[in-house]
Amino acid sequence: MGPVELLHMSVFSQSFSPCGRFLAAGNNYGEIAVFSLSAALSPDVTDLNQKPILTFTAHEGPVFALLSTDCHLLSAGNGEISAWSWSELTKKNVKPLWTRRPNYKSSLEIPEINSMTINPRDNSLIIGGGDNNIHVMDLENGAFKAVLQGHSDYIHCVTVREREAEILSGGEDGAVCARPQFGKWISCVTTDSDWMLCGGGPSLSLWHLRSLSPTSIFNLSGCQRQAAFHQDMILAVGEGAFVSHCLLGGEVKAQIPCTAQSLNTLQFNSNSTEHRVLTVGGSNNNIDVFTNLSYRAFSLSF
Repeated sequence: MGPVELLHMSVFSQSFSPCGRFLAAGNNYGEIAVFSLSAALSPDVTDLNQKPILTFTAHEGPVFALLSTDCHLLSAGNGEISAWSWSELTKKNVKPLWTRRPNYKSSLEIPEINSMTINPRDNSLIIGGGDNNIHVMDLENGAFKAVLQGHSDYIHCVTVREREAEILSGGEDGAVCARPQFGKWISCVTTDSDWMLCGGGPSLSLWHLRSLSPTSIFNLSGCQRQAAFHQDMILAVGEGAFVSHCLLGGEVKAQIPCTAQSLNTLQFNSNSTEHRVLTVGGSNNNIDVFTNLSYRAFSLSF
């Protein structure tokens, strides 16, 4: 890939391997890069160790979502989901195991798929994207078994509240869950037991799900594209070149600088104690790696 393509690259998605030793990242050119965290975190690391061990084209359009199961990497592009074997990817074999397309209303319609999550209760894949609907796929047989409607504009994000097996989605129409209007649009939703984080056009806010009432609003500039609960904190990224550390009460505790001027994705590797890192990607070809949440240790790059 040439310098012009690198200049215009954005990282949209990330997922750690089940063993926690590898990181997959997807970009706006339809590529997936696989990095070895073992090599990148080794004491005698070189510049080559911070490059991918494998880069391949997975979709014709951007890779907006990546998700790992016990043995597979799922990737989503424009109108399709593909599955790849993690064990084969680490051997540099890039043939997809399968590719599925939701049952769209029109054969000419190729909406993007923005978000995926797994409902562990029935081993189904929940998909949201540009056709304003949530599609539910049975991971056992690959059949799409349900379409959930309700959004009037495209869906940015989906998540599952596992204890209640409740699907939450956030969209461009400002709707989340029971579809109250929070603001202009909702770009990130995540849950932790009885709590929900959502943000986008409106401010990032913490909601109590049992009472459906907001408890904290975080004073962060610009839209927040992804947020996550981590221990007693909330981590958020979006417009701006930093990871925000927020307390549950609403205080912004710290903002840690990153290399990209705008951020799309953050992931915490909980699959391996030896490679427990936070990774962040956005509007350049880097994936920033934090071995300590207080500072960026180094960057992986396409």
